[in-house]
Amino acid sequence: MVVRTRLRALLFPLTLYCVSAGVGTFFVWHAVNGDRGLKVKIERKAEIAALRKELIQLKAERERWNKRLALINGGEIDRDILDEEARNLLGRVSPQDLVILLPKPATKNN
Repeated sequence: MVVRTRLRALLFPLTLYCVSAGVGTFFVWHAVNGDRGLKVKIERKAEIAALRKELIQLKAERERWNKRLALINGGEIDRDILDEEARNLLGRVSPQDLVILLPKPATKNN
């Protein structure tokens, strides 16, 4: 009888501590590794930074194209831009242009 009381007095708090530690571990693990955890937050911040950098590049490219279009669509057409675009579209070169032909890279056939 005394052994049972001592065993119960020892095992009951030990079981309670183990269950509490398990529940605490569960919540801490999900706070770090869960769908909205700390690791995901860091990954999302890196993704947002990369997308902002890409947005800045795309805005610069858009501005560059708007400037080129303004030269073509204006009341007076810039002859250099028109000449360049016509040669690109037709695949022609001017007699004053220097053309350098590069060899095609070898492709591997598997």
